[in-house]
Amino acid sequence: MPELPEVEAARRAVEENCLGKKIKRAIIANDSKVIEGVSSSEFESAVVGKTIVSAHRKGKNLWLQLDSPPFPTFQFGMAGAIYIKGVAVTKYKRSAVKDDDDWPSKYSKFFVELDDGLELSFTDKRRFARVRLLKDPTSVPPISELGPDALFEPMTVDGFTESLSKKKIAIKALLLDQSYISGIGNWIADEVLYQARIHPLQASSSLSKENCATLHKCIKEVIETSVEVGADSSQFPSNWIFHSREKKPGKAFVDGKKIDFINAGGRTSAYVPELQKLSGTSASKAAGKPRKQASKRKGGKAKDNDEDEGAGDEPTSEEEETTKIAKSRKGVDPKGRGKKPPVKRKTKESDDDDDDDGKSDAISESDDEDLKEKAVKVKTRTSNKQAKTSSGQAASSQNGKKPKRAK
Repeated sequence: MPELPEVEAARRAVEENCLGKKIKRAIIANDSKVIEGVSSSEFESAVVGKTIVSAHRKGKNLWLQLDSPPFPTFQFGMAGAIYIKGVAVTKYKRSAVKDDDDWPSKYSKFFVELDDGLELSFTDKRRFARVRLLKDPTSVPPISELGPDALFEPMTVDGFTESLSKKKIAIKALLLDQSYISGIGNWIADEVLYQARIHPLQASSSLSKENCATLHKCIKEVIETSVEVGADSSQFPSNWIFHSREKKPGKAFVDGKKIDFINAGGRTSAYVPELQKLSGTSASKAAGKPRKQASKRKGGKAKDNDEDEGAGDEPTSEEEETTKIAKSRKGVDPKGRGKKPPVKRKTKESDDDDDDDGKSDAISESDDEDLKEKAVKVKTRTSNKQAKTSSGQAASSQNGKKPKRAK
């Protein structure tokens, strides 16, 4: 997902290559989910003939200031990206578009050709991005609702410390809150917390002044470093947790220490338990809270807040299987006169079903036959006992007295 460094790399690429140039042609995708509040034709006519004056960014949002409003505004979402043909914008997705690449991409939502022949495109494969045409982007949501930009408007150490002291929310969730600080996403939050040796679930208000100062420093260093290299992750320091956070649990290590994964702030979070420990009340709450099991959905999939990294179901124990079988047969009469399940008639649509269905039907039928056979045996034994008891009682009543014991 594009975060502050990736969007800043795009802004700088536009600033370096497109300022002072006039938009000669525009192609806006007919996609009302991404292109919000305006038709494609209206968007195109509003920007053609305009000159790009500057490029601005706040948080994960970018907008192009033209020589007159309205201005194209981009909210990058999960997979939004800016490409300029012949220019390496960022290696977050890929480098410069080559001459033999499809251009513009079939995922292009905003395409413009400038008067010197340069071409720019905003693409979004997953359609979570939003492209708007706004008279004043800073005065309306989402930009008007953002907190200070983590790069351009950093808090002072004292201001940061004071604000954290008033927040009881877990620190990872707070850093992801764009109304608190804008531009920090999942990977940056994991990185700064690892560098500061703070557990993602630690309550913000419980952090010491030293913790707050260290975290403030780490936010500054991580963002500035990633921006300096144009968001090219191959140039990130080798001791960053970033390089291992996408690996599978049990195979993820940083500096020889194991990385674990938990859900924090509604996102899968990477941290190092050996270095990032919960303390104080946060530790007590975590210890006293029973671990939640993933609830099963239809189809056997585990329900998890993070769909991309949800854990699988635990294997069912033998005892649970036995309980299930007992419950399934609960309605069977002790004498074997349980209701027989209705015979499933095969329709034309079911002719294409797997052979497994036939096997399961056969197994069910054989189970029914076994139950019937057992019930008949039980019934026979019960009848014989009753017959013996009845004959003995009859003999006693005829004699009118108890039978004498043989001497």
